[in-house]
Amino acid sequence: MDMAIVELSRLQFALTAMYHFLFVPLTLGLSFMLVIMESIYVITKRPIWRVTTRFWGKLFGINFVLGVATGLTMEFEFGTNWAYYAHYVGDIFGAPLAIEGLMAFFLEATFVGLMFFGWDRLGRVQHLFVTFMVALGSNLSALWILIANGWMQNPVGASFNPLTMRMEVTDFSAVLFNPVAQAKFVHTVSAGYVCAATFVMGVSAIYLLQGKWTNVARRSMMVAAAFGLASSLSVVVLGDESGYTVSDNQKMKMAAIEAMWKTEPAPAGLTLFGLPDLATKQTLYEIKVPYVLGLIGTRSLTGEVTGINDLVLQADQRIHSGIIGYDAVQKLKLNSTDLTARAAFEAHKRDIGFALLVKRYVADPRQASDAKILKAASDTVPNVPVMFWLFRGMAGLGFGFIAYFAMAFYCASACHFSKRWFLKLAVLMIPLPWLAIESGWVLAEIGRQPWSVDGVLPTFLGVSSLTIAQIWTTIVGFTALYGTLAVIEVRLMIASIRKGPIEHHQPAPTAMSAFAAIPAE
Repeated sequence: MDMAIVELSRLQFALTAMYHFLFVPLTLGLSFMLVIMESIYVITKRPIWRVTTRFWGKLFGINFVLGVATGLTMEFEFGTNWAYYAHYVGDIFGAPLAIEGLMAFFLEATFVGLMFFGWDRLGRVQHLFVTFMVALGSNLSALWILIANGWMQNPVGASFNPLTMRMEVTDFSAVLFNPVAQAKFVHTVSAGYVCAATFVMGVSAIYLLQGKWTNVARRSMMVAAAFGLASSLSVVVLGDESGYTVSDNQKMKMAAIEAMWKTEPAPAGLTLFGLPDLATKQTLYEIKVPYVLGLIGTRSLTGEVTGINDLVLQADQRIHSGIIGYDAVQKLKLNSTDLTARAAFEAHKRDIGFALLVKRYVADPRQASDAKILKAASDTVPNVPVMFWLFRGMAGLGFGFIAYFAMAFYCASACHFSKRWFLKLAVLMIPLPWLAIESGWVLAEIGRQPWSVDGVLPTFLGVSSLTIAQIWTTIVGFTALYGTLAVIEVRLMIASIRKGPIEHHQPAPTAMSAFAAIPAE
């Protein structure tokens, strides 16, 4: 396999996935913030909350449309750029995607039209129910997508069938209740809620700085402050749970995140700062907090967190075991009744994916030398410096959001958001959730390498038979298309924000009259 094709295929999918993921978090968070705002309107019957809900609903709609348009592309990429992946694991991976389309996407697509055009046709409670169904559908979409992705991280409920030469479902409930998928879902949606709260805070702060639509802005910031504080706290708590599932199911990812080359005595310390050195396989200038990594990774003071070097040796052993299973598969292809081969297959089938790693260096893993096997085992180590710094950047932003929303919650009661320094800070905070979210997504996907499905299918075996020119053409095409969509999205959002929360029968407020509503500092 030409590794240039593999890397270009990965690049294309990364570009489309990361672009799509710019819209998903805001959709997840804004949908439930709309439910909160409209619930207040239903309870209080105050028109200002109807105006507030409709304004943020308009921004939600723009973002929702772009998210749907960019998400469709990724569905087709599995067949066009990752054909063998789709063939090999499609029985398992395709099921959550199909359910997502039939259950979640159709649900939100059905109700989203009623949400936008039903304000004057439905009662208050009926319209609130519609808004809730849109929010439910959006978050269910994320659930099924993350069940599929969680299976790639922790492939439970499936096994390899030597007769069909494919992975097949053996226990769909195990796929559905995969602990990695559940941890990823709650962590991801909480991050989306933080993203939406920060966005609402920032846009509202712009209005207060300009002295326009202050009644809507202050009410929006009060909702966002409470929603954001709860969400930012849950991100950190659920991130801890996600770390526990990673250390239990993806030990190499955890070791790479900590740049932990050697296994330490339990409980291991958490590295706050260090400089990972790939040449010497050491982390220089380490600053550690004792016991913390052991507590996060094992929930105990006696559990051991295995280091990178020992995990490479374990991978070497699993490759040797997998080669025995691979040999048994070849014999079963010739004679499916060979009982000796069947017994060997059953004993070593969980390691066959490791044997496939050697195909990068030799066509038949059974012909691989010990040196090539050790080289393939070394490939199981992801990019340690990237993992190390991405995690610390993401975690630092996560704790920063807690401090920010705690400050916002205090300002809501103490000064009613009248401090200009805080309003300027809120504007500057707008892009930071996207930076943290994209970092987390890259961290999860790079940390799984060299696997497309952890321990089952190496990434380099999953690609389609394409040429470099074909892939470059699609990369350039998608970049141009998505760049155009980005310009349209930003212009529409800015235009809607500039127009403000005006109902069709309301005139825009004058700057002088609106500015007078802001109390002095």
